[in-house]
Amino acid sequence: MKLSVVIPTYNRIDTLREVLPSLLRQTLAADEYEIVLADSRSSDGTDAYVAQLAGSTATAIRHLPGDYTGRASARNAGIAAAAAPLVLFTDADIIASPDLLERHSADHAAAAQRIAVVGCELQVKSLEDYRRQRDQPQTRKPLHPPGRRTLSWLYFLTGNASVRRDDLIAVGGFDEDFTGYGHEDLELGYRLQKAGVELHYDARAINYHWHPVSYEEQKGKMELAGVSTVRFYRKHRDLAVMANLGMTPVSLALHSLLRAAGPVRRAIERASAGQEAPRKNTWPFIARQIAYQYYYLNGVKRALREPDGATIR
Repeated sequence: MKLSVVIPTYNRIDTLREVLPSLLRQTLAADEYEIVLADSRSSDGTDAYVAQLAGSTATAIRHLPGDYTGRASARNAGIAAAAAPLVLFTDADIIASPDLLERHSADHAAAAQRIAVVGCELQVKSLEDYRRQRDQPQTRKPLHPPGRRTLSWLYFLTGNASVRRDDLIAVGGFDEDFTGYGHEDLELGYRLQKAGVELHYDARAINYHWHPVSYEEQKGKMELAGVSTVRFYRKHRDLAVMANLGMTPVSLALHSLLRAAGPVRRAIERASAGQEAPRKNTWPFIARQIAYQYYYLNGVKRALREPDGATIR
């Protein structure tokens, strides 16, 4: 067996009905990989669906229900259970391209040094959008240019990332203190990079993230990500973490100015909420980016007010 696919999940059977079949239609031989589903005790029939799939495929599918405290905890359970030397992380709402696993496996096999591989994760709004981007490459909008070869820890996103199990164990896996939203993957990437694991990018290792997020939901996620930023910085006390994650004196000062400017802030909020998916060249889009940063820094400031070591949610 070459590769273990680790997926944390909780009540995501609707997306798993697309995601798991995509992982069973791989160009990698069926007996060369397994799927490990770390399930936080879903109540939507996930267990029965996984059992049904497992009985109809040559690929090993293992269902690991547990009282996980978050994605970090669930992924660590998957790492511990993995039977293969290479672990690929993805999520319960990310649809794999047919050669995703083969590309990750080949990248590691060809490497002369210890590496982690981050693939190209494309955002899709619907199954129709997924099929369009799958069949029409010119419609895709990847985060990185196709010629990029290496990445910093800032882009170690575990919707499409693979690492040798030995390297994960050597750095201690995911930090389970990250129980809220955000940065448990970046922080692991930071430790991997510090330990000498080079982060490579493969633009051809493609999957499709099918999770459109509403404006209100994204505001909440941004605030939680701000809290995680403070936890990340307090753990490592690295100015590069502060700078890369936008927790600088300048950004905090600008946040204070916007908080004090009530009419301006309310105008930004009205414009942000006006369209569900504003175009990038419009004022609503710009206003939305400002609003997201405002809520992100709300989370940063909220966490900074708490003593070091306190549990912040």
